[in-house]
Amino acid sequence: MSGPDLTSVGERLEHLLEEFRLLEPTARQRAEECIRLVTDLYGAGLSNVMELIVDSGDVVLLDKVVKNGLVHNLLVLHGLHPFGLASRIDVALDSVRPYLASHGGDVEVLDIDEEAGAVTIRLLGSCDGCPSSAVTLKLAVEEAIRSAAPEVAHIIVDGWIEPEAPATPIELTAKPVPV
Repeated sequence: MSGPDLTSVGERLEHLLEEFRLLEPTARQRAEECIRLVTDLYGAGLSNVMELIVDSGDVVLLDKVVKNGLVHNLLVLHGLHPFGLASRIDVALDSVRPYLASHGGDVEVLDIDEEAGAVTIRLLGSCDGCPSSAVTLKLAVEEAIRSAAPEVAHIIVDGWIEPEAPATPIELTAKPVPV
């Protein structure tokens, strides 16, 4: 089943919300209330659907629902996700651990502050001293967390020091190949 291009929908929503700032205060408040009410209505409907799925005991369907990117994000938005933040982060990190291990690394969660939307992690192991590899691993971990927990606004990597850029620019000119 295909639907609207969600990127375009999101961009259009952002544009319309920006235009609300141009409205006189009473009109802006009514427009914002309308959006809140519609969001609450859809949230209540989604809550009913989730209750039916959970009550059915159909774990395969529940798994499919929570793995659907759009539905996953809507469940988080409405506080309906059946799995807690810590559990979703653990599953996300487990998904990238094989990749990290292939580079001699791992990750541990040091703290989760749900109120602040912050997760503190520590990258473990080595990457054979390659700063770009360490950055790649850090980005893979951050992407996994953001995907599983879109409500996380801050990912703090304990002890992380940004690798320095090379002191001299790398020359990318082609050298003639001897014939």
